[in-house]
Amino acid sequence: MARVYILVNVMPGKDRTIRDALRKIKGVAAADVITGHYDIAAVLESDNMGGIFDNILKKVRAIKGITRTETFVAVE
Repeated sequence: MARVYILVNVMPGKDRTIRDALRKIKGVAAADVITGHYDIAAVLESDNMGGIFDNILKKVRAIKGITRTETFVAVE
């Protein structure tokens, strides 16, 4: 199982709407509004890393209102 953590910044007032959109994407295991420098933290899972980068992240980045993402690949 491949796993990636992403931190997301969004336009003001869009945090819950974007969180809900993330939760609807197959492969997004969790998405939560958080405090701090980022607005949302999400966990993406797939059978392999290609599935995450070729499918899931493309859908995440297509969501309107996301201004920045930072991606962290789990190594163990």
